[in-house]
Amino acid sequence: MQSYQIIQQLIDSEKFTEAIGMLTEFIEESSPDTGAACMAERHFLRGKLLWRIGEHARAMSDYACASELDPSSPAAKALEQARDIAGFFNPDLYNP
Repeated sequence: MQSYQIIQQLIDSEKFTEAIGMLTEFIEESSPDTGAACMAERHFLRGKLLWRIGEHARAMSDYACASELDPSSPAAKALEQARDIAGFFNPDLYNP
């Protein structure tokens, strides 16, 4: 529980890369006993941070993983929105 407080402090101080690193460690070191909802939460939070630093493909991957683990997770909506953004194409913006 204390680790989540550290992660929240890192996020509050805008040290997103360090927070992502800690979340990655949590995900990799998770035991098989870790519940799907807990794992989904970790992937979703990491995805939000990745999106914030501009790593959209990795963020979408985490959203997808969280959605598979827990379909009721807010990650499902985030993935849908991320796909909408990625699918947006306006040819007028590319052809002056």
